Amino acid sequence: MPAAGLIHVALSTASVWPEPISVAFELAAELGYDGVEVLVWGDPVSQDVTALAGLAAQYRVPVLAVHAPCLFITQRVWAADPVVRLDRAVQAATKLGASVVVVHPPFRWQRDYATGFAEQIAALEASSGLTIAVENMFPMRRGRLTVSSYLPSPDPTDVGYSHYTLDLSHTAAGGVDALALARRMGSQLAHLHLADGSGAPRDEHLVPGRGNQPCAEVCRTLLSCGFTGTAVLEVSTRRARTRPERRAVLTEALLFARLHL
Repeated sequence: MPAAGLIHVALSTASVWPEPISVAFELAAELGYDGVEVLVWGDPVSQDVTALAGLAAQYRVPVLAVHAPCLFITQRVWAADPVVRLDRAVQAATKLGASVVVVHPPFRWQRDYATGFAEQIAALEASSGLTIAVENMFPMRRGRLTVSSYLPSPDPTDVGYSHYTLDLSHTAAGGVDALALARRMGSQLAHLHLADGSGAPRDEHLVPGRGNQPCAEVCRTLLSCGFTGTAVLEVSTRRARTRPERRAVLTEALLFARLHL
């Protein structure tokens, strides 16, 4: 664990896909990550609090955050109702000892959910004592055409919430100034998804330093502002052909985070 006052660095379980979630705990322990962020999605283990607690105990790696199932492909995980899914994510985080739940803004077709989204977050934070950090997303871009799937916006600061997650792969995909967004989030920036992107209109989740995002500058800015949240390496290793290749990518990502945080 880091010394008091330093920022925890966690590994997203999404970073080991297509290997099973247990590999995230194994590699986090082996490489020296401070914990993991569990992405709840189609993997049955990611949905099973008892199994996750067993992995955390087996590898002595704490679950520091839970990412609610709010991807397009996880609309039926736990429940069809997104209100229920967010409730379940908070319950899971509480049982696992995590302090943060990451959630995306509602999709445009989730109008009822969107209407009560801010109120649900406020109520869950008050009742659970957890931080529920709304993540910046990005619109779809095709040439000059830009279409958002989120209501009212992929930028959560357009609405205003008590806590935010800043994702640097998403700023790249959306063509957003990451430093400016961090400034808008201000002291409510509670959680960081540390990754990179080339500026292509897709979610690349590159290792920080391999793209065009100001990853090091964002890290230094957070340090200077007294950031006390968790930095999560949410990077893609799907092209790694072997475990040693995957380990090397995640080692590089961790070294970047330790250097700049």
